[in-house]
Amino acid sequence: MGVIMNADAALLSGVEFKWKARDAFALAVAEFRVLHGERLLLLGPSGSGKSTLLSLLTGIATSQAGIVEILGTALGGLGNSGRDRFRAEHFGIIFQMFNLLPYGTVLDNVLLPLSFAPSRRARAIAAGGPEVEAKRLLSALGLPTDIGRRSAANLSVGQQQRVAAARALIGSPEIVVADEPTSALDEDRQQDFLDLLFDQIDATNATLIMVSHDRRLSRYFNRTLQLKDIVGGLNQRGVTA
Repeated sequence: MGVIMNADAALLSGVEFKWKARDAFALAVAEFRVLHGERLLLLGPSGSGKSTLLSLLTGIATSQAGIVEILGTALGGLGNSGRDRFRAEHFGIIFQMFNLLPYGTVLDNVLLPLSFAPSRRARAIAAGGPEVEAKRLLSALGLPTDIGRRSAANLSVGQQQRVAAARALIGSPEIVVADEPTSALDEDRQQDFLDLLFDQIDATNATLIMVSHDRRLSRYFNRTLQLKDIVGGLNQRGVTA
């Protein structure tokens, strides 16, 4: 599946979405653009639509109206399996709770996305091999060289965070999405982690979209937006409020 490269890494236009459950959260997005190579921070409190917006961007959820276009591909034109393949190939995702496989090794966790993303795997092979690239990322993110064989269940919070970042970055995905990845860290550790993360993202000119409630992180980003300025509500009839 080819990807058409243009000025936008992501474009949402005229989007309306509501989760299927009764009285579930609903949102509307008139227009939202993210440029290639941009570092974008989205700020909003709990319940403001951060997770729903990320679900739409990554194709986990599909809108009932409007266009969600990623790297020139309209996600609405893909089936469920097509969106899954597209997400695996083009997105690296750092989850808030990291979502590591607790009984796998660190290397197992970092290499996992390559099982579902042939293009990312090919790029990792070209960089010296998947395991070599995994170890390079772990080292670049400040982890000891012997950590690869350790169980993910035995890592500290800070170590889990860096392993989750390495998993998101392996194979050089075009877009990295991070959901509150620094929420469990104090300010000094936040800065250390972001410095390391940005170094790796800059090396591949990836686009970074991070969501957080912490406005102090704004100084690290090219652009900061409030969720309330992007996401509108829908009333019970599905009309923009």
